[in-house]
Amino acid sequence: MNAEGRPALAAACGRPSSLPVPARSKMSLALLYDEASENTYDVRLKLTPEALTIQRQDVICIGGSPASANHRTVTLRRQPVGGLGLSVKGGAEHSVPVIISKIFKGQAADQTGMLFIGDALLQVNGIHVENASHEEVVHLLRNAGDEVTITVEYLRDAPSFLKLPLGSPGPASDYSSRASSPLFDSGLHLNGHCSHTAPPSPSSPIANEPKFEKHWLDTLSVPLSMARVSRYRAGTEKLRLSAFEVVALDGASTGVLQFSTAQECADWLCAVSANINSLALHNMKMANKCCSPSDQVVHMGWVNERLQGEDASLSFSSKFLALKGSSVYIFHTPPVSTLDWARAERVYSLCEVLFKVHKFWLTNDYQLQANLHLGLQDLALERPYCFSVLTGHGQSHVFSVELGCELAIWEKSFQRATSMEVQRAGSKTYMCSWQGETLCFAVDFAAGFTCFDSETKNVLWRFKFSQLKGSSDDGKTRVKLLFRDLDTKQIEMKELEFQDPTSVLHCVHSFLAAKVASLDPLFMDRQNAA
Repeated sequence: MNAEGRPALAAACGRPSSLPVPARSKMSLALLYDEASENTYDVRLKLTPEALTIQRQDVICIGGSPASANHRTVTLRRQPVGGLGLSVKGGAEHSVPVIISKIFKGQAADQTGMLFIGDALLQVNGIHVENASHEEVVHLLRNAGDEVTITVEYLRDAPSFLKLPLGSPGPASDYSSRASSPLFDSGLHLNGHCSHTAPPSPSSPIANEPKFEKHWLDTLSVPLSMARVSRYRAGTEKLRLSAFEVVALDGASTGVLQFSTAQECADWLCAVSANINSLALHNMKMANKCCSPSDQVVHMGWVNERLQGEDASLSFSSKFLALKGSSVYIFHTPPVSTLDWARAERVYSLCEVLFKVHKFWLTNDYQLQANLHLGLQDLALERPYCFSVLTGHGQSHVFSVELGCELAIWEKSFQRATSMEVQRAGSKTYMCSWQGETLCFAVDFAAGFTCFDSETKNVLWRFKFSQLKGSSDDGKTRVKLLFRDLDTKQIEMKELEFQDPTSVLHCVHSFLAAKVASLDPLFMDRQNAA
C-alpha cells in the first residue's frame, strides 16, 4: 500500500490481498450528472470517515439588513471605462437564464460587493428577463442607460457546459468585444450608451444594505455505513466512464459523480470504498459481540448478482452477502439487527458450497492487470471482478464487485470461513445407497472417508484424505471416488448414489482443503498466487 491508500502497482500484478487503507478525509471538485436532464453541475466532494457530502456554491447574507427571499437588487452605474464591469452567458435557447460569467475586478459590478459569478438575471430595470434569449438580455443591458438596476438570484444548478469559473470575482482575461453568443462571454465592460463626459461616482453598497459572500454549502450527506458503490448503470453491464455513484443504506444516492480523469476517479473510488470497508469492519465487531464463538461474522458486504432470467435489460441486481458461522447468507438489504438474519433470501451451508474466482488476470500484460486493479481500465465485454458460489443440485450464483482488492478479500474470507466451519463441525454424514443397500458416507476431519451400513454401523471401507486421487459425478445421483490402496498402490473406485451429489462433492472439497491448510498454512496463499 502506498501512503494514499492506493494499492502499489506491483501488488496489482498479482491478485491483491487486502483492501485499501481508509482515506479518512478528502476533498476536491467534481461534476454531478443529472441523468434526467443529461446535464452536469459543478460540486465539491467532502469525504469523512462516516459520510460523503455533496457541496454546491451559493450566495449567502453575512451581515447588514436581511434580504427578502434569495433575490438581490443592485444598481450599477455605467463607467466610461469598463462599462458595467461584467460579462454574461446562457439564455433561453439553452433552457437556462442569462448568467453572470465574469466580474472584472475594481469595476462597477465588483464595487457593489453584491454580485457574483453564477448569478442569474431576473430583471433589468423592472423588465423580467428570466425567459429571455441571450441576445435580448445583452441588448437590453447595453441600452439601459447610465444607471442599470438588476435583480439577480444565484443559480446553484448552473449546467457545467457554461464553464463558469468557481471563483468570484475573476480576473479580466481580455477586453475585446465579441459577437453575442449564449456559450461565450458577452462583454458588458464597454461603454454602451453612456452620456457622461466625466467619470460618474462608482457603484457601491449603502452602509445598511446586506452583505453577501459566495460559499460552498452542504446539500446532501450520504452515510457510508452499509453504503455501496457502483460504476455501472443500475442493473446493466454499461460502465460509467470516470464516474461512480454511492448509495446509502436507506437508498439515498449521491447521484452520478464524474471526474476529469480516470486516475482521479480511481483515487476517489478507492478512498470511498476504504472508508465503507472500515465501517463494515466496525459493524462486524459490534455484531460479533452478540454472537457465540461458533457463529461469528467472518466477512460481509455488497455484491452485484447476475440475474438468471431472460430480461437482458436488467442483468445485475445488488445483493448483500455475508459469511457467518456455518452459513452463507444472501440478503436484499443488509441485516441491521439480530432478528434480520432470519430474513435472508438464501442460506447455504459453507461446507456444501464451492467458491470459484472467474479467471480475468492476464498472465503477460502486467500493465493491464495494474490498470484493472486500480479502476483505470475495464474489460469491454464483461465485469472483470466476478466470482461464483456453486451450491447444491448444480445451481450457482454469479457475483461481481467493483475492485480487484474486494475480490481477493472475498476469496480469502470464503477460505477462512469454510476452514473454520470444517474444524468446528469435525465431520459430516450423508445418507446414500449402492446396489439397493442403504448406506452412510462420512467425511471426518481427523479420520478421512468412511462408508458404513446405516443399520448395523459396520464399516465397509475407510480411506485417508491423502488416498483420494479423484472424484466425479454423472450429473444425476452417482458419485465416483478414486482411492489409492496403501499396500497394493492400485487405484480403487468406489461408487455411491446420493440425493444431492453436488453438495457431497463440495463437502469433500471443503474438508480436503481445510485438512491441507491445517498441515500447510501457506498452501492457500500459494494457491491464490498461482
